[in-house]
Amino acid sequence: QSRGEEIGSHRESVRSAVDSRERGWGLGTPVAAMEGRPPPADDDDRGGEEGRSSSSSSSSDLASLPPQEAADALFRSSEILAPMVRASTTPLRTLALSRGASLTYTEELVDRSVLPTERIVNDELGTIDYRVPRSSYSSKVQRRLDGDKDNPDARNGAVILRIDPKVEKDKLVYQMGTGESGLALRAAHKVVGDVSGIDVNMGCPKKFSVSGGMGSALLSDPRRACDIISTLRRNLTKPVSAKIRLLDPADPRPTLDFVRALIRAGANAIAIHGRIVGDESHVAARWTTLAEVVKELKRTETVPIIINGDLYTRADIREMKRRTGCDGIMLARPALYNVSLFRRGEEETGGDSPTSDDSNGEEEVPLTQFQGRDHSGRYGYRSPLLEPRTKIVQDYVAHCVRYKAHSKNAKYVVCEMMNGRRAPTGRVSFLDVGFAGGQTIQTVCKCRSLDDLVRVWDVRWSVPMPGASSAGASGEREEKPSEGAGDLRDYDDRYFLAPDEFRRQRKAAAAAAGSLDAKFVGDEKKAEEGDEEVVEPATKRVKS
Repeated sequence: QSRGEEIGSHRESVRSAVDSRERGWGLGTPVAAMEGRPPPADDDDRGGEEGRSSSSSSSSDLASLPPQEAADALFRSSEILAPMVRASTTPLRTLALSRGASLTYTEELVDRSVLPTERIVNDELGTIDYRVPRSSYSSKVQRRLDGDKDNPDARNGAVILRIDPKVEKDKLVYQMGTGESGLALRAAHKVVGDVSGIDVNMGCPKKFSVSGGMGSALLSDPRRACDIISTLRRNLTKPVSAKIRLLDPADPRPTLDFVRALIRAGANAIAIHGRIVGDESHVAARWTTLAEVVKELKRTETVPIIINGDLYTRADIREMKRRTGCDGIMLARPALYNVSLFRRGEEETGGDSPTSDDSNGEEEVPLTQFQGRDHSGRYGYRSPLLEPRTKIVQDYVAHCVRYKAHSKNAKYVVCEMMNGRRAPTGRVSFLDVGFAGGQTIQTVCKCRSLDDLVRVWDVRWSVPMPGASSAGASGEREEKPSEGAGDLRDYDDRYFLAPDEFRRQRKAAAAAAGSLDAKFVGDEKKAEEGDEEVVEPATKRVKS
């Protein structure tokens, strides 16, 4: 009884902070407030003097809070863009915020990859860039960078992380891949001034991550996992969280034990993906076990708990919120399918607990049965809250131009947005795979620059640059887009056009080479076991 009173008192104490954030950030922008806006102007909570003033006030309040109270303000009532390799970069993150996401994660960035970067203020783009110095590369790699004509900025070195502080202030979490507390702390210190929190990836099950003691390797080594969390908490003044997987397919106890150990070590929030290591993405997430875990955690713990896995409709989101009592939800592949899934109607922004959209007073159905339904109506697959997918892709391309995204990376993400092959088998028939302009993956794979993508998708507007007048945001594009930030990613269109053949050849090449970079040996299937990672179609990795 006393424990319940303590939890109730704690939740009441943070309610004002959460309410302040929601007022300042326009959390879950109602559809009525979005009608009539120009497609790319993103006239959301961050637009206009009133929005900037409110955000500034909220930022000041958040910065003054202790880590746990700041975490409560960030994660309670949250709807989050998940960390996805190659996808959760500036264009998609800012697009998600414009569509109602309250918080976004960076793609997973390994601690060692962050350490050599230089923090650069990019006045042209209005961003903070973490760039690997050109001098750190071998002469061979430098020649390759010089020869990238489609992305001339590549000659300056790879941009590991690009942040738009005006848009992402107090709305961005850095997700770290790490297996050592010392390295984790050094990497966190590098970027902590530009993000709202630090998250440790404890869910990636692939060989490159596990062999380095990172990702899901930490699930079987709670002592090391807790050491990382406690080291970060002792030395940082911002929230520290972890993203994990279920540890057992049916028994909630192993997951509960692990989460409670992290909380005792100091974790300010926990996100749980509803699959175990070894689960394929085309098999439905284990909602029943996930719900049991979260309900028990909400009974005994006070830190925010976020759920992740197969939330493809607002009906899914509302039902899992209702059944679990979770503090927030996180979207990965469903956000790639249609990022406007973050759009909530006015009736969802009032703070009331959701009720099942499908029950109609009938007996509650098992979650496994609910997952297989063709949800209709206001919160279903064809919800009026959703924007046309063609428009979403167009806006993503416009954001890529705005932030000078690498053309190959932009093309890859567009193909992922078009491709539903990693969706659960039971949901594929409900997903809309067509586009108004008849675009196909084949036509996108022929693109070699951002300008090619602009033409294929008929993008006739631009996202305003710093200092630009918003009046021109929805007008015709007058300038050819500049190509973008350098990186070292080498892509092969066969990843989308002939995936089975591509995978076989990759495995054969890896086996023959033996010494291929461990990260890229496993990357062609990195996302297939969980929402948090999206594979990159790389044929090789150039080493420095």
